[in-house]
Amino acid sequence: MKIDRIFLREIVSDDLQNVFLGLSHPDIIEHYGVHFDSIEATKEQMVWFKNLKDQNKGIWWAICDTTTQNFLGAGGLNDLSQEHKKAEVGLWLLKEYWGQGIMGEAMPLILNYAFDVLQLHRIEGFVDSENSKCKRALQKLNFNYEGTMVDSEIKKDQFISVDLYAFLRPNRN
Repeated sequence: MKIDRIFLREIVSDDLQNVFLGLSHPDIIEHYGVHFDSIEATKEQMVWFKNLKDQNKGIWWAICDTTTQNFLGAGGLNDLSQEHKKAEVGLWLLKEYWGQGIMGEAMPLILNYAFDVLQLHRIEGFVDSENSKCKRALQKLNFNYEGTMVDSEIKKDQFISVDLYAFLRPNRN
């Protein structure tokens, strides 16, 4: 899949170093549910990416620059339920690509795949209530805030609240 400055491609084993760079960076993982302290530990995430697709539970892609082919981050769908026609969306970018509108380009690609290929009806985004940047980005992308799950997860031995955002399949004639 391609659009303007970015394209999505399957995550491959050669992405291990970049996935580690992202999921070990303190600013990226501050509000993210997964983090790794070593390349070896990050292999667990690579297995997770592969299993998602193999088990029909979702799909994640590397987000890449069309000109340089550089890895910018990763995004995709998980917790896919064909029965309920929904999935959870996730996305993270390496810090040097923050604030460049890349999420605004990547998310429509992911949503189009969800609606057009997987025939889903609902995409959910679960966001740490303290992550104001992500919440603003989802609102810009027309995700609707549906509520807060108070003290619903534990991070760093503390309860955190999680906000739920959703995007429903647009009417397509």
